[in-house]
Amino acid sequence: MAPTNKQWVSKLDGADKLELVEGEMPVPKDGEVLVKINAVCLNYRDIEVCDGEYNHHQTPTDSPVGVVPCSDMCGTVVESKSPLLTAGTRVMSVFLQTHLVGALKQSDMESGLGFPLPGVLTEYRCFDAKTLVKAPKYMTNEEASCLPIASVTAWMALNWMRPIGKSFQELELYGKGGDKDKDKDKEQETVLLQGTGGVSIAGLQIAKAAGLKTIITSSSDEKLEQAKQLGADHTINYRTYWEWQDGVMEATGGKGADYILEVGGTKTLRKSFASVAFGGTISCIGYVSGKEDDTGGDDGGNGDDKGKASGWNRLNVNVLALRKNVTLKGLVNGGKDRFEEMVRFYEEKEIRPVVCKVFGMEEAKEAMAFVKDGKHFGKVVIKLAEN
Repeated sequence: MAPTNKQWVSKLDGADKLELVEGEMPVPKDGEVLVKINAVCLNYRDIEVCDGEYNHHQTPTDSPVGVVPCSDMCGTVVESKSPLLTAGTRVMSVFLQTHLVGALKQSDMESGLGFPLPGVLTEYRCFDAKTLVKAPKYMTNEEASCLPIASVTAWMALNWMRPIGKSFQELELYGKGGDKDKDKDKEQETVLLQGTGGVSIAGLQIAKAAGLKTIITSSSDEKLEQAKQLGADHTINYRTYWEWQDGVMEATGGKGADYILEVGGTKTLRKSFASVAFGGTISCIGYVSGKEDDTGGDDGGNGDDKGKASGWNRLNVNVLALRKNVTLKGLVNGGKDRFEEMVRFYEEKEIRPVVCKVFGMEEAKEAMAFVKDGKHFGKVVIKLAEN
């Protein structure tokens, strides 16, 4: 009897309606490798896909009705038909399979794992060997599975403006090498991180390893304490301090944050403009507080209307960007070249992704619900195999 391949399938009708089915064992073609999936890391995108709400990107109109979800994995090559990878190599997936070098193109959006392409929530999957990155040897499968979207996105938020090879790893900006007399007077740059999800915690870890100052927000004092343990310099509870942009300005001596990882969207973008430094960068990554503007005004991110009266809330985004010479950057992810660049930085600094909770293969729906409810700090992983 031929071996089977267990996999979860979504009909895009709800993350709670995922179905565990038996699929055929895939067979690699020339240039491909067969990978045994060891661990799958969840992203907010995965829940959106399963709920049928991942509709803000231009993707093919004939997208599949049913799809194997999820994009981030660490697995082991068990059969290779490519000279690039040998059996036994641990690998991680590139989110957009055709985005290997350079800037993201519209066509790359059609190669997203977990939608519109079949994803990785399956025991085995074939990949073009070019679309995989070798996993750091010091990381567990669960840790390495966290890197493809969250960590690469955070990395790009801090490095997209720097040429490949001129990231924190080599660029002498933070008093490490170069002209020490000149560097010692250089002002330390600040990163503002919204919430304690995967991208923000990855950003916190990368920023601290690079010698930057960090500010992080959350509605949970418990999670803020966890962030402090990871090195956060300043924490702000936006439930009790609803004008949190004032806290950012206070923490930076009135300067503002040089880099903002904007994951809130509707409830946070205008406050990000009020928090950013002159000449700073706001990377628009997520929209956990909504995709559509509230015509009634901003509520400060905590469900009330106290932010409505603020004068800056009435300014057009064009003016908000202009008045501080701000770069507003839409950011999806990075290519394989930047992924590998980031891995070198992680290895040098021995950064370990924060895994909040690990679920079993049979608990995929419970894992999705855990992420959807915002209970996580860092990343949530589904463990499929030991190695």
